[in-house]
Amino acid sequence: MEPILIYGFPAGSSMGLVASLEWLGKPYSLCRVDMLGEMREPSYRRINPRVETPALITEQGGVLTETMAIAAWLEARDTGRRISFDPLSREAERAHQLMAFINTGFTGAFGPLWAAMEMEPPNPPVQAVLKEWGADGVIERHDRLEEMIGDGRFLVADHPTLADGVLIGVARWLDFHQVADTSRWPKLAALRKRIEAEPAVAYAMALESGEMQPGNGACRGHVPLTDVIDRFGTS
Repeated sequence: MEPILIYGFPAGSSMGLVASLEWLGKPYSLCRVDMLGEMREPSYRRINPRVETPALITEQGGVLTETMAIAAWLEARDTGRRISFDPLSREAERAHQLMAFINTGFTGAFGPLWAAMEMEPPNPPVQAVLKEWGADGVIERHDRLEEMIGDGRFLVADHPTLADGVLIGVARWLDFHQVADTSRWPKLAALRKRIEAEPAVAYAMALESGEMQPGNGACRGHVPLTDVIDRFGTS
């Protein structure tokens, strides 16, 4: 069977992995999950006890979670080096360094903002502190990423790779939480525009919004979450 990527909406970081699968060009299927609804149901814990997306059902039917683990899985199958690099190359080292930064400190900086938004029951004084703390952290991490971006068209190469996919799924959170204008970081703003102009990213964002558009033919369709849980979830 082809692998199945479980991706979340709204504004899931997993959107970039959908785009990466398109760039890779090998057969895959998708499973679309409402992170504010059905992901919170007890049955979803059979797929990921941490109640998160993304998750990947491998060809053997195993469940793989965590963005970096899924990225490594994709890299290992990228025999044509369409989205990755020779493991011993300098480009691979830079790609891994950037993905690690994006997936840890950069993504983690948004944690207080998500906590404030999702707090139930609301606690305005606590939410105000979380928003201020979160905004400061997000701005600082954006400053650091701006310093890391080079002069190339994309993060590592002249074409989009896994590093760009990992970035674009999270970078739009700046707008979602209305932290600051993108113009504050000109290199990152220009990079985001180039990545978002990619057909694979437009396709992934359309799917996230519920528009079942055709991609480049690699995607074999969507599998309902209930079917994925029944077939591959732990008891």
